[in-house]
Amino acid sequence: MGVWEFIQNQVLGMKWLNELIGMGLSTLGLDMSGRIGSSIQFFIYDVLKITFLLCVLIFAISYIQSYFPPERSKKILGRFHGVGANLVAALLGTVTPFCSCSSIPLFIGFTSAGLPLGVTFSFLISSPMVDLGSLVLLMSIFGAKVAVVYVLLGLIISVIGGTLIEKLHMEKYVESFVRSAASVDIEPSNLTFKERMAYAREQMLGTFKKVLPYILVGVGIGAVIHNWIPETWIETILGRDNPFGVILATIVGVPMYADIFGTIPIAEALLGKGAQLGTVLSFMMAVTTLSLPSLIMLRKAVKPKLLALFIGVCVFGIILVGYLFNVFQFILI
Repeated sequence: MGVWEFIQNQVLGMKWLNELIGMGLSTLGLDMSGRIGSSIQFFIYDVLKITFLLCVLIFAISYIQSYFPPERSKKILGRFHGVGANLVAALLGTVTPFCSCSSIPLFIGFTSAGLPLGVTFSFLISSPMVDLGSLVLLMSIFGAKVAVVYVLLGLIISVIGGTLIEKLHMEKYVESFVRSAASVDIEPSNLTFKERMAYAREQMLGTFKKVLPYILVGVGIGAVIHNWIPETWIETILGRDNPFGVILATIVGVPMYADIFGTIPIAEALLGKGAQLGTVLSFMMAVTTLSLPSLIMLRKAVKPKLLALFIGVCVFGIILVGYLFNVFQFILI
């Protein structure tokens, strides 16, 4: 086993934990070859693995984020112009471990501070869709190639979407209270090491409490798919024989509300049952980027025409990414 394979399977994938759980459950008398035993093993393993990786990643990301409060981020973004500004905003979104609903207050703050609308939309698309945490978790399940390409394509969608909105001059479709709102700000960033550690710990615990229900539900659904739903059903609906699988997965994902950490185990189970890679990734992107609660919140800040454009850009980009992943699946996994 090579070094990277060891990191992939034992460090990120934590296969040793899966084997340990299987041994423990067998000792308790459970039949690990049966559906019940396999479902329990899948549930315990994925919950523990995702929880551990989530806490470590959120702590590290939050510590880094303590150097970039919204006011400082606004100043950084203000130094760039054009597509470069959209790219920086999208990259900034990758280090903010927020779900789509949590990103909207920052979007409002950045917009009210006078940043270009397209730049703030690049941040709004990128923040829930791609982050460092999802990169590592995707690597632990789908491999490095899939994770890196997923993040790169997510950034491309964010940049193109924000640039398009900027070029169409949609500023008049932002609600007036957003333009007149006070700028988002928090305490100055000259914190001590101890204060940054405390901030990171608080963010980790807060995020964990918020996403734990979605992890439990997501892993539970994944366990059911993995052990109880016939493979032929998944292949028929989301497999290569259904050319509309990507579109269906995107449409199904939009009304749902979950963190990416809750959708990954579902995607893992679907892929294991014969769904195409791009199809399950489109489902993940739709759930995290276009959840119904976040769209309701965003509607309060922007007018219907701009909201429709945002949804259209995201849906088109997600579907395009899904089909690209399906075409090149044989290279990536």
